[in-house]
Amino acid sequence: MRLNTTTFGDGPRAVGLVHGLGQSGALWHDFAEPLVADGEHTVIAVDLRGHGDSPRGDSYLIDEFAADLVDTLPAGLDVLACHSLGGSIVPRAVGALAPKHALYLDPGFQLALPTAGWRARLFWAAPTVSLVISALARRDRQRQAAAAHTPRTRELTAQAKGKFDKKMIGEVYRDIAHHPFIPAAPEVPSTVVLSAEGDAVVPPGLAAELERLGWNLRRLNEIGHELWLEDAPKTNAAVADLF
Repeated sequence: MRLNTTTFGDGPRAVGLVHGLGQSGALWHDFAEPLVADGEHTVIAVDLRGHGDSPRGDSYLIDEFAADLVDTLPAGLDVLACHSLGGSIVPRAVGALAPKHALYLDPGFQLALPTAGWRARLFWAAPTVSLVISALARRDRQRQAAAAHTPRTRELTAQAKGKFDKKMIGEVYRDIAHHPFIPAAPEVPSTVVLSAEGDAVVPPGLAAELERLGWNLRRLNEIGHELWLEDAPKTNAAVADLF
């Protein structure tokens, strides 16, 4: 599937951006604008299937999201960056896209979701309800993060939520839970940036294993999972050397 894209700038260095669940490519604006200010970068932000202005899908498996990226983004990007759900997708596309560097912001590598036994049967009987209940534990942190958003980010967030195909939620989380990221040496030079909430998506044991395998790990313990939406200058500064 060819995806809708939002392009920032027209410089010689090419950057691809892949958003998280329920977001859109346009929400990378605060991250992209400093990159294109010097005239050296072209930034291409995709709308994943069922998000933004991209088509909805008949199904929403991670391999399908990854195939869409390969159909849409050019190979050989200088940097391919992703966040959250995007971090579950990019490892399955990075070999074909062959960017010079991959950047993972709080990637959805391993989620603490049940996959066996009665707990799993109960959880996946009504996954949307179960996931909403699980998310309630983060509501104070989410309110804090939302309070830091700019008016433009709030506007774009509302637009993204309105266009998001919510039918994918259970299917996406089930696929990630049952087919988690398997640590291996990175196919291209790769950096992972973890927020104060990063242990929820990259547990400490996995983080240590990634470092052993040659991944570069960095931490931004002062901000939450939404990273640049909460503090764009701090996020951009933490990865400026990659661009």
